[in-house]
Amino acid sequence: MPDNKNNVMDIEILKQGAIDTSDSVDAVQRVVIFGAGTMGRVISQLLASKGFDVILIERTKLAAKQGIEKLEQSIDDEIARWTMTESEKKAILSRITISENIDDAVFGDIVIEAISEKMDAKHELWVKVDKICPPETVFVSNTAALSITEIASVTNRQDKFIGMHFLNPVPKIPLVEIVRGLKTSDETYHFTEKVAETLDKTSVEVFEYPGYITTRVIVPMINEAIHIVMEGVATAEHVDTAMKLGYNFTKGPLAMADAIGLDELMAWMETLFRELGEAKYRPCPLLRKMVRAGHLGRKTGNGFFEYRKQ
Repeated sequence: MPDNKNNVMDIEILKQGAIDTSDSVDAVQRVVIFGAGTMGRVISQLLASKGFDVILIERTKLAAKQGIEKLEQSIDDEIARWTMTESEKKAILSRITISENIDDAVFGDIVIEAISEKMDAKHELWVKVDKICPPETVFVSNTAALSITEIASVTNRQDKFIGMHFLNPVPKIPLVEIVRGLKTSDETYHFTEKVAETLDKTSVEVFEYPGYITTRVIVPMINEAIHIVMEGVATAEHVDTAMKLGYNFTKGPLAMADAIGLDELMAWMETLFRELGEAKYRPCPLLRKMVRAGHLGRKTGNGFFEYRKQ
C-alpha cells in the first residue's frame, strides 16, 4: 500500500478503471511513476504542481522515502530563492504518495518509467507492469537515448507505448520530446501531446532514432568539452565561461554534464556509439575515469565542479 510522509492519501480511494486514450486528457487523475531518482522525483513534482495525484514507486520503502526527502530539500532550496512558497510545497507533497509495491501500478491512468538507462532493467519492469495494468493504460518511458520500440517490445500494448523525454530541471525547461516507437498509434501520440500541453510544455514530435534530437546534438559538444579539459587546453571553469559568454548559453557544457549525472551521460554516449558507430559519441577517457571514481556531478557533490551534497 502506498504511503507518504504525511499519510494524506488513502490508496483504496484511488482505485478506479484506467482511462481510454479516446477520452479527454481531463479524465487523467492519477499518474504512476517508477523511479524516485533525480528524474522520477522532479517529474512527480511537475505533475503534482499541475494538480495530478502521483504514486511514486521505488524498489524499497527506504529508497522511496529518500526520494521524497530529496524532493523536499530541492523545493526548500527553491523557497530560499523565493521562486516557490511554503503553500506550493504543501500542495505538491500532498499529491504525491510513495510506495514500494509494484502492484500499485494498477491505480495509474498513465504509467511513467524513469529508472536507469539500462535496457534489461526497463524490460524487467515493463514485463511485470504490463501484466498488472488494464490494457487501456498508456505506458511512457522517460529514456534519453534508448529505443522506444525495443523497450515496448516486451509488452502487449506497443500501440499504447510512447517516450516522453523530459529535460532537467523538469519544472523549468519548457520542452518535452515525444518519441514515437514503430508501433505507437496516432491516438496515443495525440493523447500524450495533450498531456504535455496540460503540463505547460512545448512538445516536439520525434520518430525514433538513437538520441532523438536533444541528446544527439548535446552529447558530442559535452564530450568535446571534456576532451579540452583532459588535454589541458583550458580549465572546466574557463570552458564553461567561454561557452556561456561566447554563445549565450545559460549553462556551460560541463555544468550541464554535472546536472545530467556523469554516469547517465556516459550511458547515453555508449548507447549512441553502439547504435551509430561514430567516434564523436565515444566517451572521453576522462569521463570514464570520473565515473569510476564515483564523481558523478551534482548528485554526489563532486564532478567537474563541487556542489553541496544533495
